[in-house]
Amino acid sequence: MQIRPITETFHVSGQLAPTDIAELAASSYSLVICMRPDGEGFGQPDFSTIEDAAKAVGLRTHHLPVIPGSVPLEQAAELKDLLKRTEGPVLAFCASGARCAGLYQMALQIG
Repeated sequence: MQIRPITETFHVSGQLAPTDIAELAASSYSLVICMRPDGEGFGQPDFSTIEDAAKAVGLRTHHLPVIPGSVPLEQAAELKDLLKRTEGPVLAFCASGARCAGLYQMALQIG
């Protein structure tokens, strides 16, 4: 798991495994956001598997699927709202982290 900070409180990474979740909870993340649609990649765990692992360690999750190459204004607004309502660091993941970083930048631009 390679985590890349975008800001002090918003970090991104590529695909997480359920076994990564306990480490994230121990690292004081408040929320994990999955931006991959289920079934996008071979061997990718479904969001429900990540969610179950997070519930087991008391970590909040949110599924905000973004289709690669799209311009998801609705999802950017949802991300902005999620971040407003979340205290503490957030980790968002997708296949590489690029989609998450792009959506974050889009969320900053909308009013």
